[in-house]
Amino acid sequence: MTANIETVNTETSFYQDNPRARWYVLISICIALFLVPMSLSAVNMALPAMADALQADAVWLSWIPTATLWGSIVLLLPAGRVADSIGRKPIYLIGALGFSLASLLVFAVYSVEFLLFVRVLQGLFSSLVFATAMAIIAAVFSGSNRGTALGLTATSVYLGLTCGPLFGGWLTDHLGWRSVFWGPVILAMVALILAVIYIRNDSSDEQQSNPLDWVGSLLFAALSTLLLFGLSGLPNLYNWLMLIAGIALVFVFVRQQNRCEFPLVRFSLLAANRVMNRSLMASFLMYAAHYPVLFLLSLYLQYLQGLSPSETGQMILLQALIMACLAPLAGRLSDRFEPRLIATVGCLFFSAGFAVLVFLRADSSLNHVIVALVLLGVGFGLFSTPNNNAALGSVPKERLSIASALLNLSRTSGNMFSMAIIMLLMSVLLGSEQIMPERYPDLLIVVKAGFASACGYSFLAAWFSYSRGKVNRDAG
Repeated sequence: MTANIETVNTETSFYQDNPRARWYVLISICIALFLVPMSLSAVNMALPAMADALQADAVWLSWIPTATLWGSIVLLLPAGRVADSIGRKPIYLIGALGFSLASLLVFAVYSVEFLLFVRVLQGLFSSLVFATAMAIIAAVFSGSNRGTALGLTATSVYLGLTCGPLFGGWLTDHLGWRSVFWGPVILAMVALILAVIYIRNDSSDEQQSNPLDWVGSLLFAALSTLLLFGLSGLPNLYNWLMLIAGIALVFVFVRQQNRCEFPLVRFSLLAANRVMNRSLMASFLMYAAHYPVLFLLSLYLQYLQGLSPSETGQMILLQALIMACLAPLAGRLSDRFEPRLIATVGCLFFSAGFAVLVFLRADSSLNHVIVALVLLGVGFGLFSTPNNNAALGSVPKERLSIASALLNLSRTSGNMFSMAIIMLLMSVLLGSEQIMPERYPDLLIVVKAGFASACGYSFLAAWFSYSRGKVNRDAG
């Protein structure tokens, strides 16, 4: 315990003696958390161009955003555990550098299969970034500014997610679809340089003595794979068997974790921490609602409304601007008032936005989409930071990395779950052929069904958000 206290004191002393250093750390993290999701979401604007260049049918097309989700989810928990053992800095640096190098592999892509391999690599390395980024910020800003700092990181993530279409559309129109992969790499080098100089490693001798749970890591990777592939391929018998096997492995994983001396997740502690487990459920459902928005709106606006990739990106940018304005404000408010109230209102706004989108028609006015995007931007801007602040504030500092990993696991698993449902709809209604005008009515059914599901997810998230109970003792 002495080694751990000395490490924490050394880290705290460094940032107290170098107050600018924590802001350089925040800049590095914000750049990374902007670029990674921006790169991932920008791909959605290039999907029609990719489908044409690589001759990809509707099912292959839906795998392009989903492959990254699979890659990002399988390493999240092991990455968080290793980061708590050896320090967050090396894991973060490996993730940021690896993501950049994987993105450059796009120059060798001439088939949809190899493109999916690149997407998986991007997902694997992005999980290392997301498993450590919020934990680094929570440790560096351990005082009263934590909510504000987390608000800025949340702004970076959601600005990246929704600005991705703007940049992705422009890059696709002017430089080709490959540019959505290699374009952000130059700025990523800036984040790496700042991280090398200003992030202090926070490992300790005591923490290093805890080994990684390899059995649990393999079980988690296997169950994630079986659930994704099983759910996305229904109603085929083979996929049913995969889904059942995945569900069975969930119970095996929980049992193994409860018996393991150094588990990835201590489910007994998680179950006892009402604030954390309800925050995770709310996060899972909100991200399940959010992730297909870019995918579905990209297809709707480009195929049914006839917009170009850049025009589609400009339209969707509205949501990002609103989220960027509200996330830091919501973070600041969550330092003073009850996070659950702010986050719950956000869930309800988000649900209302999807309720508007459910009534889209092929010839709907673009104002219809704008109203929905405003509601979605307000909703997620109010939800994200208070939810993260409440969750990270409920765990001790030495477990911030695994808490950060759990939050990001809830995000990516929610993304993966909802995209598996969308892939199922694409497979059943559109099948293994390219999207042509005669299939636009079926595409509209997929879009509306996806938005209807998202409306339900976000409404249920409001209940979990509110039911976590009072978490801010100084509120009110």
